[in-house]
Amino acid sequence: MNDQELLRYSRQIMLPELDIAGQQKLSVAKALVIGLGGLGSPIALYLASAGVGEITLVDDDDVDLSNLQRQIIHNEARIGTNKAESAALTLHALNNDCKVNTITHRLTQFEINTLLADTTIVFDATDNLATRHMINEVCWRNQVPLVSGAAIQWQGQITLFDPNDGDSPCYRCLYPDDPTANELNCAENGVIAPLVGIIGSCQALEGIKYLAGVKPSLAGYVLYLDGKYMEWRRLRLPVLKDCPVCADRA
Repeated sequence: MNDQELLRYSRQIMLPELDIAGQQKLSVAKALVIGLGGLGSPIALYLASAGVGEITLVDDDDVDLSNLQRQIIHNEARIGTNKAESAALTLHALNNDCKVNTITHRLTQFEINTLLADTTIVFDATDNLATRHMINEVCWRNQVPLVSGAAIQWQGQITLFDPNDGDSPCYRCLYPDDPTANELNCAENGVIAPLVGIIGSCQALEGIKYLAGVKPSLAGYVLYLDGKYMEWRRLRLPVLKDCPVCADRA
């Protein structure tokens, strides 16, 4: 690491659990962030600011005025701009040493599968249940860890699904029902602005910990937040006995 990098990341390097070795792990990591809305905004910002070497941003949607209440990586000047491209502009201004790639269309399962051959970790910041199940299945098949988060109204949740951990469940263990089932979304049910910031920041923290080799992780647990009462709950999430994705493991 050069002197400029040592200065930029000095507050992290001070942490004995991370140190220079952990910072160097971050610098060579490649993160895939799917969704640059309320959750993806703080995820991408903190990955870049923390020094993750390469970040690929995926979103097929454009910035809308109604997004700006919670999607803090965008601004009024970028209304009508693709969200991945808007986010990339913010990350370049924040940390130009971070390599940022953008994908401005909705990924197919084949495309995600191809991307994961050169990806260290995936962050699911989508709001579609079928998409979440598809991402989970591809990540598990490729043995790439997946940091999952969700936020609606006043409630949020975070967890890590790690195919390299023999005790870790997958997303299907948490939501085993039909992936085409109806689910809540912000457009129809609303969400308080800071909630997505809290959950997305927790996703970023969990991913940074994983990349830097800091333990323990949330693998095998789900962390729930009731934002209205500011109450956190950490619940054990076992592997679903008949899970079609992860139960039949070596």
